[in-house]
Amino acid sequence: MAIRSPLINVMTRAADKASRGLKRDFGEVEQLQVSVKGPADYVSQADLRAERTLRDELMHARPRFGLLMEESGEIKGDDTEHRWIVDPLDGTTNFLHGIPHFAISIGLERAGEIIAGVILDPIKDEMFWAEKGQGAWQNDRRMRVSGRKRIDQALIATGIPFAEYGDHPKFLGELGRVMPAVSGVRRLGAAALDLAYVAAGRYDGFWERDLSPWDVAAGIILVREAGGFVSEIEGGASRVDSPSILATNPTLAAPLRDLLTRA
Repeated sequence: MAIRSPLINVMTRAADKASRGLKRDFGEVEQLQVSVKGPADYVSQADLRAERTLRDELMHARPRFGLLMEESGEIKGDDTEHRWIVDPLDGTTNFLHGIPHFAISIGLERAGEIIAGVILDPIKDEMFWAEKGQGAWQNDRRMRVSGRKRIDQALIATGIPFAEYGDHPKFLGELGRVMPAVSGVRRLGAAALDLAYVAAGRYDGFWERDLSPWDVAAGIILVREAGGFVSEIEGGASRVDSPSILATNPTLAAPLRDLLTRA
């Protein structure tokens, strides 16, 4: 049985509270007031309400910590070592189209290193969480990355650039290399859950470019604490502000990177 630290309890309580509103709003998705934030990138009232709840809960529990949030931007804290990195609704497009695959993501950064992460899928009632040195967990079950050793048997996830975002020809080149070499490629539209699924051994690997810190912060520590490997696609150390991310089990890291860099 997993023993959750006070820090993880703060994070899971905040995620649980925010998830109640998201579930309610998801049930009335057609009635949501939606404002356009950019081409194919919408922000809903549900998103903003969830962010307010998370901000209030986290600031109440740790009032001196800073925050970096998708909608509100950065709030500096008196404690300059610690910063929450929060996505109140990863998978907004899924949410607004009535597709039940989205998540709340909370990472905690200390002196530039992610030390704890929580990703909550409200619809499936799956809480993925990890803390440095304490392993990675789905609800109260220990998670490990997959043990698959052959790239041709691997199931790989990615994110597809849309509208004018991202380098479309580069992505198509990478996809063209990966597709014939693996057993399948999935694109479910929520990077935080893609990383949680790598940690849980559901996916054997994941790659994407041009993500934001709140998309990957919690997922990075989940994968690492589940025994996985996280880096930039070209091999550099992965940070929350890296231009790309590659997450997999240690055995498949080299062959997957080779496919992507040869593209």
